[in-house]
Amino acid sequence: MNTAAVAMTHFGHHPDIIPRLVVPQTRNGRLDLLAERALGSYGPVVCEDVMGELKAALLRGRGGAGFPAHIKWHSVAGSAGPGPRVVVANGEEGEPASAKDRWLLTHRPHAVLDGLLLAAAVTGADRAIVYLSHPETVGTIEESIAELRAADLVPAGLRLDVHVVAPTYVAGEESAVCRSLNGGPALPLAKPPRPFESGVSGLPTLVSNVETLAHAAWIARHGAEEYGRHGTVGSPGTTLVTLSGACERPGVYEVPYGLSVQELFTGPGGGYTSPPPSGFLMGGWFGGLLSAERAEVACCYDAVRAVGSGLGCGAITALGAEDTPLAVAADIAAWYAEESAQQCGVCVKGTAAIRDAMGNLRDGIATSATAANLIRWGTTLPRRGACAFLDGAATLARSLATEFPAAVSAGALAPSAESAEPTSSHSHRYSSKETTP
Repeated sequence: MNTAAVAMTHFGHHPDIIPRLVVPQTRNGRLDLLAERALGSYGPVVCEDVMGELKAALLRGRGGAGFPAHIKWHSVAGSAGPGPRVVVANGEEGEPASAKDRWLLTHRPHAVLDGLLLAAAVTGADRAIVYLSHPETVGTIEESIAELRAADLVPAGLRLDVHVVAPTYVAGEESAVCRSLNGGPALPLAKPPRPFESGVSGLPTLVSNVETLAHAAWIARHGAEEYGRHGTVGSPGTTLVTLSGACERPGVYEVPYGLSVQELFTGPGGGYTSPPPSGFLMGGWFGGLLSAERAEVACCYDAVRAVGSGLGCGAITALGAEDTPLAVAADIAAWYAEESAQQCGVCVKGTAAIRDAMGNLRDGIATSATAANLIRWGTTLPRRGACAFLDGAATLARSLATEFPAAVSAGALAPSAESAEPTSSHSHRYSSKETTP
């Protein structure tokens, strides 16, 4: 199953919301400057304290970590006193099975640029950069920037650039973003310092996901109270999700927080192609696996965290009847081992160990200690690398063991066969070459 190649087939919004991003006008392709201004982009800001309004809206980053947006903005605005600063719109979508950033950049690039210019004004930045990795997004952004310049909407003294990198999983990590913008490879750096302390050219730098910026611009013009008309108390607002896998209408949808996984697939997703699903991949792959019994879990930050998973970038894959959890986990674990930046020993060894264990489970030659190892790795490996890449592999290991214990037990040999050598064969059905369109 190819989890991302069909992700752009459909797009739309949940019928119970008034969409903020996936508006009807996007049916005609890229919204030009005139169409965006008719929707309120680049218009007057209704709140005196933009960062305070972002805080009141409980806006979280949509790149995967879900960090409160107002804290990142405040850290850059208040860092190192007066002086130059940099803001970056991060559109490097390396997360497998996610297509929402590419959709936004190709259909509503001005919504992203509006948020980027707002972030520059609020933080006092004199340089703004759009960081991209997919060819289809470069043209729409450059065309939109040209429209801004022609309309004299780029503030005087603000340098506005586009930077393009090759698409990889780690290239979108914020220190990798800054490293690439500084002329180096798009690979994560050890911390501290973090970008808000020393980022592009050693300056305080805000790296913000493109969807986060689009929501921030909407909040600045409509207010936190209006933003919270949809969603839940703890997770207000709407978000973009990418639905794929055993889904009748795979694609990108704007939905309110709080819908269950089941409601996403049977509503905007149009139903399952092979009901019932055997499980779900959450948050791209960063949220690990959930069993089919979790289909009623609400898609909000607290509820998903409570079951040991995460929303991440909002990509959810429904596994069909042919997608056995062991085979899926083995393919993804092999991808993690291949995509590692190879900079941290713990990541190289950890992803390799998880890959080998899951390959052995799939092939029915794992040892009786494998389940305990998966849980141990899932508990001890997070937060030990220079970036969160290893955390995703660890979550995959833990979630396979806890969500599918019977499958794990079935993949292990009897104790007498525990001396079997690990297998090195991997089918790579979920490799980055397949899942990155």
